Amino acid sequence: LLYEIIADTEHGGLNTAIALDDIPQHCRDAVIAIEDANFYRHPGVDIEGIARALWINLQGGEVLAGGSTITQQVARNLLMDPQQRADRTLIRKLREAVLALRLGSAYSKDDVLALYLNQSYFGNLAYGIEAAAGAYFGKGAADLSLAECALLAGLVQAPSAYDPLSNLEAATARQHIVLDRMAGLSHISADQAEAAKAEELQFASVPFPIEAPHFVMAVLKQLERDYAEQLLQGGLEVTTTLDLDWQNAAEANMRTQLYAINHPVDPRRAPAEAHNAALVSLDPYTGQVLAMVGSPDYFDEAIDGAVNAALAPRQPGSALKPFTYAAAFDPASPDPYTAATMLLDVETPFVTRRMESYTPANYALVEHGPVSAREALASSLNIPAVVTLDHVGVPAMVQLASSAGLTTLAENPSLDLAVTLGGGEVRLLDLVQAYSIFANGGRRVEPQMMLEVRDSAGNVLFDGRSTRPGEQVIDERVAFLITDILSDDAARLMGFGRNSALNIGRPAAAKTGTTTDFRDNWIVGYTPNLVTGVWVGNADNTPMV
Repeated sequence: LLYEIIADTEHGGLNTAIALDDIPQHCRDAVIAIEDANFYRHPGVDIEGIARALWINLQGGEVLAGGSTITQQVARNLLMDPQQRADRTLIRKLREAVLALRLGSAYSKDDVLALYLNQSYFGNLAYGIEAAAGAYFGKGAADLSLAECALLAGLVQAPSAYDPLSNLEAATARQHIVLDRMAGLSHISADQAEAAKAEELQFASVPFPIEAPHFVMAVLKQLERDYAEQLLQGGLEVTTTLDLDWQNAAEANMRTQLYAINHPVDPRRAPAEAHNAALVSLDPYTGQVLAMVGSPDYFDEAIDGAVNAALAPRQPGSALKPFTYAAAFDPASPDPYTAATMLLDVETPFVTRRMESYTPANYALVEHGPVSAREALASSLNIPAVVTLDHVGVPAMVQLASSAGLTTLAENPSLDLAVTLGGGEVRLLDLVQAYSIFANGGRRVEPQMMLEVRDSAGNVLFDGRSTRPGEQVIDERVAFLITDILSDDAARLMGFGRNSALNIGRPAAAKTGTTTDFRDNWIVGYTPNLVTGVWVGNADNTPMV
């Protein structure tokens, strides 16, 4: 058993109702600013807002725009059953408006706002502002700061999309929108808004019995997205892909290694000042996630331990180079490379598509003259990698990487030649998924965390045990070549020396990645039956030593 969610309310989640006076004014103002700016000035329905939404919906023939006030949302959530709430028709919208008007005439505005703040869903099984404050910040609602109030207010519209524990970037962008709205409505000053944006949030969770917490929370997020109704109606029994023995080994090894690099035995070595890490292991043929560690300690707020670093976008350094060479080795390309193709590892200026001069340098600031493509990739030489990308073109490399799973690269229009050295952000889970194409003969796999989902009656809602081969992303001969190079101990002499830590005593491929300012350190390694990726760094993005 990884985790058992005990429903202590009719919602099926955590909920503690508190009085409106116990909720900070900033939280009330934040919710009103982002959800219903005219809350205290309309009778329960904002005529201007509903008219605008109706016009959009009439044109589309269905509910495409909301326009729901806080009162309407309370009416929908408290007075309609799940089937009615899910109904996206104009009739349902009009019924909701009538209920809101009746609710507004029967209760004061403060009463309606208290209902809203106490029953809205904030994600991670937290219903109401008090439960949300505990789930995300380990404190009561009364102790929330302006910055924390703004972040929580931004969750209500889409808790899964703006979950700060798995997508801090999206949550922060949403928080900034809330703060700007608050300033625009004069709830706070512009200076207060900027100060709140700059405040470093400390996410914390109160310790509770759970195994593999980051993995469990990632599964829960998927369940909330795909089986929301069943979660609220009797619950679900979920069998996951996790191998708990491997998970425990990963967690233990992570803590041991972080301690070792921060407390070196050799007095000549400085502490690494690296306090966070993440790990993902998956089966390259099925995509089943066998281990996922998002931080060394989920409950350590000093390192933002509850934030899942395995799902956080970061620059991967040279870990992207294999995709550049895979594109160059493609036999269908106009002028394909081979592993023996000679490249010049000498200072070379390039002109980017923005017509800017770009001169890459190697990690150790040493050049090696003529080298083979095999040596260049195995030893992670920067200059030949940029030469290779210039040969195949950025679009070809990005298309290949995106097809393998690194979709965030395709969504970034500003990528240039530096992308092969890590000039684009990726998630660790996606990077491990993408490397699977080299281990499995070139086929894309989709990360999978659930084997089976059953409802309260025992009916199977999802069966993920049967796997189908994915799309062929690269030629299987290219996958073989990349694997052969990344497992060639002799070819990586220039970069790592003989019998380095990458040599584990049996055939295994590995590729490292380091950002130039030492904020991120990566490695992905694989055998035919397992791909594992590790990121090491700091949650606050401070450099390592």
